Amino acid sequence: MIEIRFHGRGGQGAVIASWILSYGFFLEGKHAQAFPTFGAERRGAPVEAFVRMDDSFPNLRCKVVNPYYIIVMGEKLVHSIDVAAGIQRGGLILINSPKGPQSFDFLKGDFQIKTMDVNAPAVRNGLGTKTSPFINTPILGAFAGFTGLVEPENIIEGIRKFILMRTERNIAAFKEAYLLAKSEGI
Repeated sequence: MIEIRFHGRGGQGAVIASWILSYGFFLEGKHAQAFPTFGAERRGAPVEAFVRMDDSFPNLRCKVVNPYYIIVMGEKLVHSIDVAAGIQRGGLILINSPKGPQSFDFLKGDFQIKTMDVNAPAVRNGLGTKTSPFINTPILGAFAGFTGLVEPENIIEGIRKFILMRTERNIAAFKEAYLLAKSEGI
C-alpha cells in the first residue's frame, strides 16, 4: 500500500488535489481512497488530506500516519507543523517553494526532499494571483513528474472530473509543473 499525506491551508486545494490523485490511481486500475481532516473550517486554517492506493481494497479508515510521500502546499507550513512526522524510510517530501531542497535540511531523517515553486505555473496560467494562487493542479504535476507514480493523462481526467471552472487553465498549469519536474527526475 502506498500512503500519501498532504499538508496545506484552507483554500489551497489540498482536499481537491487528494481527490484528483485518488481518481488518477483509480483510472489505472488501483484501489484508492482520499479523505481530509481539518479543524476550523476556514480559509487559512491547517488542513491535512490523505490518499491510500493499493492493488487491493484498503480497509484502513484512519489518518495516514506513516506516509511514503508527503506533499506540502506551502513552505511556511514546515515551520509550524512537523510535516516529516512518521515518514517512511526512503520516502519523499515535496515542498512548494522557490528555495532549493538544501534550505530545508533542518528536516532530519532518512528521506528525500524535492522542491518546486508551483505558485509560478499557477499564476502564469491565470489561477489566482501572485499572493493567492490556486496550486492544487500544479502541485500534482510536480508530484507526478518527480515520482512517476501516476500517468499524467489520468490526473488530467481527474482535473476534468473535479475542477469545473478554468479546467483548461488547470490542465495547462499541471502540464507545466509536470514537465519541469520530469526534466529533473528523482
